[in-house]
Amino acid sequence: MAIAGARVRAYAHGVDGRFDDRRDGGRALARAVAGLGLPADTLVLGLARGGVPVAYEVAIALGFELDVLLVRKLGVPGHPELAMGAIASGGIRVLNEDIIEELRIPAGAVERVAAEEGEELRRRETAYRDHRPAAAVAGRSVVLVDDGLATGASMRAAIAVARAAGAARVIVAAPVAAWETCAEIEEDFAGVGCVCVATPNPFYAVGPWYREFAATADEEVRDLLVRAAERQGLRPGA
Repeated sequence: MAIAGARVRAYAHGVDGRFDDRRDGGRALARAVAGLGLPADTLVLGLARGGVPVAYEVAIALGFELDVLLVRKLGVPGHPELAMGAIASGGIRVLNEDIIEELRIPAGAVERVAAEEGEELRRRETAYRDHRPAAAVAGRSVVLVDDGLATGASMRAAIAVARAAGAARVIVAAPVAAWETCAEIEEDFAGVGCVCVATPNPFYAVGPWYREFAATADEEVRDLLVRAAERQGLRPGA
């Protein structure tokens, strides 16, 4: 049921709202995205790594092209699960100034974490794409998919990347999300819509809403990108 006062679209799933795994979440999300009536050339971008298995199911079910979008969370020193921001391909950086100010995190600490995550981002670019170019974004509807939205820092960076690349329309999609985060994204980014299967309240973290939530391996990301391209008659990254 949609949250009053917000444009978040949410859909019921199962008895307790939990998903078996990311692929199950992706199949449920595909049914929700299908209702938007997006054009045939829509591009689905899975946020690496956990968003890619979800995005794969959406892209395959709807016949859309799939690619990966590399975003790295900037974790608070000593509490890496808490995001103080995120970085993404193309030099995009989004900071959560409220958390940085509240925890009095020095600028130097932010820069150190950003440098470390920047190295990992570049490593993954090479590992996932094998030097192939990214899919074209300009002029297309783009669905940004993650396995869940907590603070939304990574997704905010992803939106900035899609817009900088010239996306005609941006939709944020996740199987589970904090409804406050979805509403804030729609308020802060004019024209961006959020589609979620479940927006539980209270919401503490993404993981508990999956029965199986093991880390997604690099090999799985590469395999899903290749499999999606083969099924759709595309060359990955072409």
